[in-house]
Amino acid sequence: MADESLIQRLRDREPAALRDFIEQYQHRVYNTTLSLVKDISDAEELTQDVFLTVWNSISNFKGESALSTWVYRIAVTRSLDLLRSRQRKKRFAFLSSLTTSTHEIKHHPVDWTHPGIMQENKEMAAYLFRAIDLLPENQKIAFTLSKLEQLSQKEIAEVMQIKEGAVESLLQRARLNLKKSLEEIYDELIR
Repeated sequence: MADESLIQRLRDREPAALRDFIEQYQHRVYNTTLSLVKDISDAEELTQDVFLTVWNSISNFKGESALSTWVYRIAVTRSLDLLRSRQRKKRFAFLSSLTTSTHEIKHHPVDWTHPGIMQENKEMAAYLFRAIDLLPENQKIAFTLSKLEQLSQKEIAEVMQIKEGAVESLLQRARLNLKKSLEEIYDELIR
């Protein structure tokens, strides 16, 4: 298989193998990290970090999953680590200023648009990404890997290290939560 050859070449520390690996995975890794962290410079930095991690730890890759699964897992983990780090740094006073006494959000996140979306769909995509951002973490990851990266439920299960049935459940709940969020956004727009 092509992956086995690439893995062996990476283990042999061939510089051309790293170049081939980056060429093969850079768009997938970048799009995954960008979809999760929603910041171009952070996504670029995370993408480089993923490639360095693979290069430095390829000897630890056991081959129990596909190389792409391992790479996605690293990308998702690094992205979540960054997001969690950001959340820890927020101050309580700032958070309380954004919410009412009933913990209802007064200010919504800044609109964000993935660069690959066509110009005429930017506004609708911004609403969708805003709704995706409101999903619980596991639903957001499963939905992103399914709809934006087009991974199968089996591949998502391997990346997230959960059962396929759990992925199906996460995707179903994500769709329901997105529907609810988008209805609320739509209601806000027509008021």
